[in-house]
Amino acid sequence: MFRRFDKDDTPLEFFFEGRRVTARLGDTVAAALLAGGAGPFRLTPASRAPRAPYCLMGLCFDCLVEIDGVANRQACMVPVASGMRVRRQPGPPSVA
Repeated sequence: MFRRFDKDDTPLEFFFEGRRVTARLGDTVAAALLAGGAGPFRLTPASRAPRAPYCLMGLCFDCLVEIDGVANRQACMVPVASGMRVRRQPGPPSVA
């Protein structure tokens, strides 16, 4: 469904749900996960409906994930870094 237009193949590796994912230098977390075939990124707090990136420019908040232990990060606004650990956000985050 999603494919890349450029030819820059500088690889970076990060982890999504414990699985190694290869991205390219300059990718956002959302772009890398979509290119890698990841499904929903989170579940809504109220109905637990699955959500994935929608606007890809930081307005809709449908791409919220946990990155390196920090919840509520917009995957479409965060560039991939080597070794980064990303997890789905299953409903409301813990306040603790």
